[in-house]
Amino acid sequence: MEKDWVKVFSSDRSYEAEIVKGMLIDNGLNPVLVNKQSSPWAQALPGQAEIYVHPSEETMAVTLVKDHNNLPTGDPNETGNA
Repeated sequence: MEKDWVKVFSSDRSYEAEIVKGMLIDNGLNPVLVNKQSSPWAQALPGQAEIYVHPSEETMAVTLVKDHNNLPTGDPNETGNA
């Protein structure tokens, strides 16, 4: 990965990061997923799965991630869900 890539998403749930990565790819972006969960430190401190994009794709990626984060989860305990 080149220098100066921008982190646009992180989660302690790798499956969610994979979903977001797929959404970004579906929208024509080229994200890179860095999974820091499979490190020796993961036993004591849970790692994060992080998604990076090239700076030229940052604006679109941030908008898409915000839209993703505003989707209802289906959790009846979460506020804002019908």
